[in-house]
Amino acid sequence: MKKLSRGQLATLVILAVILLDQCVKIAVKTNMYLGESIDVTSWFKIAFIENNGAAFGMELGSKLFLTIFRIIASVVLGYAIYYLCKRPRYTMGFIACVALIEAGAIGNIIDCMFYGIIFNAPSPTEVAVLFPEGGGYAPFFYGRVVDMLYFPLFSFYWPDWMPVVGGEYFEFFRPIFNIADSAICVGVAIILLFYYKQLAGDEPKETTPAENK
Repeated sequence: MKKLSRGQLATLVILAVILLDQCVKIAVKTNMYLGESIDVTSWFKIAFIENNGAAFGMELGSKLFLTIFRIIASVVLGYAIYYLCKRPRYTMGFIACVALIEAGAIGNIIDCMFYGIIFNAPSPTEVAVLFPEGGGYAPFFYGRVVDMLYFPLFSFYWPDWMPVVGGEYFEFFRPIFNIADSAICVGVAIILLFYYKQLAGDEPKETTPAENK
């Protein structure tokens, strides 16, 4: 069986993550109403929310600025992947991690660019309709990002005697995110843990001609 080239691996990772991310988001929007939560286990829930901001539901800056910033970042990452695929020193694993980051960025860009056009904004107890007759809920570039993965692993109340936080409720992990966010975080984490030398351009790696395609 022919071994995948660097470019083929990167393309496969990007397409697979985007496809999975979008399938899950569309399934959630067309089967759950906004704010609905489904308990999978005591520490994992499918909780449907939408946001205008960056990853993990954070609201940062204007909507248009964030969308344009995502697009520019994805273009830069795309060029970086092309560059990495042409350099023998970078391993397949490193390129796959960068491809994960690129896929995550594109996944959320799709929401921002198109979801406002292709989905309606139903009442709180109704699910969204794909390609509604009356049109979407927002213009191009102003769609909201869909989040649904919620992992409340544990929670507790801080003791009353503790300064500042005494008596307050604490939950880990509180942010709700999506598969695109996960791809970005996994890609960054693996690079920092295992490929930080390649990130700095160290340790040239000898490869066969077939691996350089």
